[in-house]
Amino acid sequence: MAEQELAGGIANAGRVVRVGPHVLRPSSPHSSSIHAFLRAVKDAGFEGAPTAVGIDEDGRERLVFIEGDVPVAPYPEWSQSDTALASVARLLRGLHDAARKFDPQGLTWHDGLADPAGGTLVCHNDVELSNVVFRDGMAVALLDFEFAAPGRPVYDLAQLARLCVPIEDEFDQDRIGWLYADRPARLRLIADAYGLDRDGRAELLTAIDDALARIEAAARRSIETGGPNAIAMINQRGGLEKFDRRRRWWTSHQAQFAAALL
Repeated sequence: MAEQELAGGIANAGRVVRVGPHVLRPSSPHSSSIHAFLRAVKDAGFEGAPTAVGIDEDGRERLVFIEGDVPVAPYPEWSQSDTALASVARLLRGLHDAARKFDPQGLTWHDGLADPAGGTLVCHNDVELSNVVFRDGMAVALLDFEFAAPGRPVYDLAQLARLCVPIEDEFDQDRIGWLYADRPARLRLIADAYGLDRDGRAELLTAIDDALARIEAAARRSIETGGPNAIAMINQRGGLEKFDRRRRWWTSHQAQFAAALL
Protein backbone atom coordinates (compact mmCIF):
# COMPACT_ATOMS: atom_id res chain seq x y z
CA MET A 1 0.00 0.00 0.00
CA ALA A 2 1.35 3.43 -0.98
CA GLU A 3 2.72 5.75 1.70
CA GLN A 4 1.05 9.14 1.98
CA GLU A 5 3.17 11.87 3.56
CA LEU A 6 1.45 13.67 6.42
CA ALA A 7 1.90 17.43 6.79
CA GLY A 8 3.16 19.07 9.97
CA GLY A 9 6.02 18.45 12.32
CA ILE A 10 9.53 19.81 12.12
CA ALA A 11 12.06 17.36 13.52
CA ASN A 12 10.38 14.53 11.58
CA ALA A 13 9.02 16.62 8.71
CA GLY A 14 8.59 14.51 5.58
CA ARG A 15 9.16 11.26 7.47
CA VAL A 16 5.70 10.71 8.92
CA VAL A 17 3.41 8.84 6.54
CA ARG A 18 0.04 7.19 6.44
CA VAL A 19 -0.31 3.65 5.12
CA GLY A 20 -3.95 2.64 5.07
CA PRO A 21 -5.21 2.58 8.67
CA HIS A 22 -1.78 3.21 10.18
CA VAL A 23 0.81 5.95 10.66
CA LEU A 24 4.51 5.19 10.34
CA ARG A 25 7.06 7.53 11.89
CA PRO A 26 10.70 7.31 12.99
CA SER A 27 11.08 5.54 16.29
CA SER A 28 13.27 6.74 19.14
CA PRO A 29 15.10 5.05 22.01
CA HIS A 30 11.98 5.79 24.05
CA SER A 31 9.34 4.42 21.70
CA SER A 32 8.77 1.25 23.71
CA SER A 33 8.14 3.36 26.84
CA ILE A 34 5.73 5.60 24.94
CA HIS A 35 3.88 2.61 23.51
CA ALA A 36 3.50 1.11 26.98
CA PHE A 37 2.07 4.41 28.18
CA LEU A 38 -0.34 4.69 25.23
CA ARG A 39 -1.61 1.18 25.87
CA ALA A 40 -2.07 1.94 29.57
CA VAL A 41 -4.14 5.10 29.06
CA LYS A 42 -6.26 3.32 26.46
CA ASP A 43 -6.88 0.49 28.93
CA ALA A 44 -7.90 3.17 31.44
CA GLY A 45 -10.59 4.37 29.02
CA PHE A 46 -8.86 7.32 27.36
CA GLU A 47 -9.63 7.36 23.63
CA GLY A 48 -7.80 10.60 22.84
CA ALA A 49 -4.40 9.20 21.89
CA PRO A 50 -3.08 6.96 19.10
CA THR A 51 -3.23 3.21 19.55
CA ALA A 52 0.29 1.76 19.45
CA VAL A 53 0.74 -1.19 17.09
CA GLY A 54 4.48 -1.77 17.44
CA ILE A 55 7.89 -1.20 15.86
CA ASP A 56 8.39 -2.37 12.26
CA GLU A 57 11.45 -4.22 11.02
CA ASP A 58 12.68 -1.02 9.36
CA GLY A 59 12.75 0.72 12.74
CA ARG A 60 9.66 2.85 12.28
CA GLU A 61 6.93 2.89 14.87
CA ARG A 62 3.42 1.99 13.75
CA LEU A 63 0.32 3.66 15.21
CA VAL A 64 -3.35 3.65 14.32
CA PHE A 65 -4.32 6.69 12.23
CA ILE A 66 -6.88 9.04 13.81
CA GLU A 67 -9.32 10.76 11.43
CA GLY A 68 -9.83 14.49 11.82
CA ASP A 69 -8.34 17.93 11.21
CA VAL A 70 -4.80 18.76 12.38
CA PRO A 71 -4.00 22.51 12.14
CA VAL A 72 -0.58 23.60 10.94
CA ALA A 73 0.91 27.09 11.07
CA PRO A 74 -0.31 29.59 10.13
CA TYR A 75 -3.12 28.18 12.20
CA PRO A 76 -6.65 28.59 10.77
CA GLU A 77 -8.94 30.94 12.64
CA TRP A 78 -11.24 28.20 13.93
CA SER A 79 -8.34 26.44 15.66
CA GLN A 80 -7.50 29.63 17.59
CA SER A 81 -10.98 29.99 19.06
CA ASP A 82 -11.66 29.86 22.78
CA THR A 83 -13.90 26.84 22.15
CA ALA A 84 -11.02 24.94 20.56
CA LEU A 85 -8.64 25.92 23.35
CA ALA A 86 -11.02 24.82 26.10
CA SER A 87 -11.51 21.47 24.38
CA VAL A 88 -7.74 20.90 24.29
CA ALA A 89 -7.45 21.66 28.02
CA ARG A 90 -10.27 19.20 28.79
CA LEU A 91 -8.59 16.57 26.63
CA LEU A 92 -5.30 17.04 28.48
CA ARG A 93 -7.13 16.62 31.80
CA GLY A 94 -8.55 13.35 30.48
CA LEU A 95 -5.06 12.15 29.60
CA HIS A 96 -3.76 13.02 33.05
CA ASP A 97 -6.64 11.27 34.79
CA ALA A 98 -6.08 8.12 32.74
CA ALA A 99 -2.32 8.22 33.40
CA ARG A 100 -2.52 8.23 37.18
CA LYS A 101 -2.19 4.46 37.62
CA PHE A 102 0.65 4.09 35.12
CA ASP A 103 4.06 3.49 36.71
CA PRO A 104 6.85 5.06 34.60
CA GLN A 105 9.68 3.67 36.73
CA GLY A 106 12.14 1.45 34.93
CA LEU A 107 11.33 3.02 31.55
CA THR A 108 13.31 5.62 29.60
CA TRP A 109 11.93 9.00 28.53
CA HIS A 110 13.04 11.99 26.46
CA ASP A 111 14.22 14.67 28.91
CA GLY A 112 14.38 17.57 26.41
CA LEU A 113 11.16 19.22 27.61
CA ALA A 114 10.64 17.24 30.81
CA ASP A 115 9.55 18.93 34.01
CA PRO A 116 12.69 20.17 35.83
CA ALA A 117 10.89 19.60 39.14
CA GLY A 118 10.29 15.95 38.27
CA GLY A 119 7.19 13.99 39.06
CA THR A 120 5.52 10.62 38.69
CA LEU A 121 2.74 11.26 36.15
CA VAL A 122 3.69 10.91 32.50
CA CYS A 123 2.94 14.17 30.68
CA HIS A 124 2.80 14.99 26.98
CA ASN A 125 4.92 18.19 27.27
CA ASP A 126 4.34 19.37 23.69
CA VAL A 127 0.61 20.04 23.21
CA GLU A 128 0.62 22.51 20.35
CA LEU A 129 -2.16 22.77 17.77
CA SER A 130 -0.29 20.68 15.20
CA ASN A 131 -0.23 17.85 17.75
CA VAL A 132 -4.00 17.85 18.21
CA VAL A 133 -6.72 16.19 16.12
CA PHE A 134 -9.98 18.14 15.91
CA ARG A 135 -13.42 17.22 14.64
CA ASP A 136 -16.00 19.97 14.13
CA GLY A 137 -13.66 22.39 15.91
CA MET A 138 -13.31 20.27 19.06
CA ALA A 139 -10.16 18.45 20.18
CA VAL A 140 -10.55 14.67 20.13
CA ALA A 141 -6.99 13.34 20.28
CA LEU A 142 -3.39 14.24 21.09
CA LEU A 143 -0.56 13.23 18.77
CA ASP A 144 3.24 12.98 18.88
CA PHE A 145 4.20 11.81 22.35
CA GLU A 146 7.92 12.01 21.52
CA PHE A 147 8.63 14.36 24.45
CA ALA A 148 6.44 12.53 26.96
CA ALA A 149 8.10 12.15 30.35
CA PRO A 150 7.18 11.98 34.04
CA GLY A 151 6.42 15.32 35.67
CA ARG A 152 3.72 17.44 37.29
CA PRO A 153 0.35 17.84 35.59
CA VAL A 154 0.52 21.61 36.13
CA TYR A 155 3.79 21.72 34.19
CA ASP A 156 2.12 19.96 31.25
CA LEU A 157 -0.65 22.55 31.48
CA ALA A 158 2.00 25.30 31.49
CA GLN A 159 3.50 23.88 28.29
CA LEU A 160 0.02 23.94 26.74
CA ALA A 161 -0.33 27.58 27.80
CA ARG A 162 3.09 28.46 26.38
CA LEU A 163 2.15 27.01 23.02
CA CYS A 164 -1.56 27.76 22.71
CA VAL A 165 -2.32 30.95 24.67
CA PRO A 166 0.36 31.61 23.39
CA ILE A 167 2.97 33.07 25.75
CA GLU A 168 4.76 35.00 23.06
CA ASP A 169 5.92 38.49 22.12
CA GLU A 170 3.57 40.32 19.72
CA PHE A 171 6.17 40.22 16.96
CA ASP A 172 6.35 36.43 17.09
CA GLN A 173 2.59 36.04 17.51
CA ASP A 174 2.13 37.95 14.25
CA ARG A 175 4.94 36.08 12.54
CA ILE A 176 3.32 32.68 13.06
CA GLY A 177 -0.20 33.87 12.38
CA TRP A 178 -1.80 34.13 15.82
CA LEU A 179 -4.75 36.52 15.78
CA TYR A 180 -5.24 39.24 18.38
CA ALA A 181 -6.70 37.84 21.61
CA ASP A 182 -6.90 38.56 25.31
CA ARG A 183 -4.00 36.32 26.36
CA PRO A 184 -4.58 36.48 30.14
CA ALA A 185 -8.22 35.53 29.55
CA ARG A 186 -7.08 32.56 27.47
CA LEU A 187 -4.88 31.37 30.34
CA ARG A 188 -7.89 31.66 32.67
CA LEU A 189 -9.90 29.63 30.14
CA ILE A 190 -7.29 26.86 30.18
CA ALA A 191 -7.34 26.73 33.99
CA ASP A 192 -11.15 26.70 34.09
CA ALA A 193 -11.57 24.05 31.39
CA TYR A 194 -8.92 21.82 32.96
CA GLY A 195 -10.50 22.19 36.39
CA LEU A 196 -7.44 23.65 38.09
CA ASP A 197 -7.98 24.44 41.77
CA ARG A 198 -6.77 27.55 43.62
CA ASP A 199 -3.42 26.05 44.63
CA GLY A 200 -2.88 24.81 41.10
CA ARG A 201 -3.53 28.28 39.67
CA ALA A 202 -0.88 29.78 41.92
CA GLU A 203 1.55 27.05 40.88
CA LEU A 204 0.72 27.50 37.18
CA LEU A 205 2.56 30.82 36.87
CA THR A 206 5.77 29.32 38.29
CA ALA A 207 5.33 26.29 36.05
CA ILE A 208 5.13 28.61 33.03
CA ASP A 209 8.46 30.11 34.11
CA ASP A 210 9.85 26.56 34.16
CA ALA A 211 8.36 25.76 30.75
CA LEU A 212 9.82 28.88 29.16
CA ALA A 213 13.25 28.21 30.60
CA ARG A 214 13.12 24.56 29.55
CA ILE A 215 12.35 25.20 25.89
CA GLU A 216 15.01 27.92 25.69
CA ALA A 217 17.63 25.61 27.19
CA ALA A 218 16.63 22.85 24.76
CA ALA A 219 16.93 25.24 21.80
CA ARG A 220 20.36 26.46 22.89
CA ARG A 221 21.56 22.85 23.30
CA SER A 222 20.34 22.08 19.79
CA ILE A 223 22.34 24.99 18.37
CA GLU A 224 25.45 23.87 20.27
CA THR A 225 25.22 20.29 19.01
CA GLY A 226 24.66 21.55 15.48
CA GLY A 227 21.87 19.24 14.35
CA PRO A 228 20.72 20.63 10.96
CA ASN A 229 17.02 19.93 11.53
CA ALA A 230 17.10 21.55 14.95
CA ILE A 231 18.96 24.61 13.67
CA ALA A 232 16.52 24.96 10.77
CA MET A 233 13.60 24.65 13.18
CA ILE A 234 14.94 27.35 15.49
CA ASN A 235 15.71 29.71 12.62
CA GLN A 236 12.28 29.05 11.13
CA ARG A 237 10.69 29.98 14.42
CA GLY A 238 12.49 33.27 14.95
CA GLY A 239 16.01 32.34 16.03
CA LEU A 240 17.43 32.54 19.52
CA GLU A 241 16.41 36.21 19.71
CA LYS A 242 12.83 34.99 20.05
CA PHE A 243 13.58 33.72 23.53
CA ASP A 244 14.83 37.13 24.65
CA ARG A 245 11.69 38.76 23.27
CA ARG A 246 9.47 36.16 24.94
CA ARG A 247 11.17 36.52 28.31
CA ARG A 248 10.78 40.31 28.26
CA TRP A 249 7.15 40.05 27.18
CA TRP A 250 6.29 37.50 29.88
CA THR A 251 7.99 39.55 32.59
CA SER A 252 6.12 42.71 31.62
CA HIS A 253 2.72 40.97 31.40
CA GLN A 254 2.95 38.42 34.21
CA ALA A 255 0.93 40.52 36.66
CA GLN A 256 -1.98 40.62 34.20
CA PHE A 257 -1.92 36.83 33.92
CA ALA A 258 -1.81 36.47 37.69
CA ALA A 259 -4.84 38.75 38.06
CA ALA A 260 -6.76 36.76 35.44
CA LEU A 261 -6.27 33.53 37.39
CA LEU A 262 -7.81 34.88 40.62
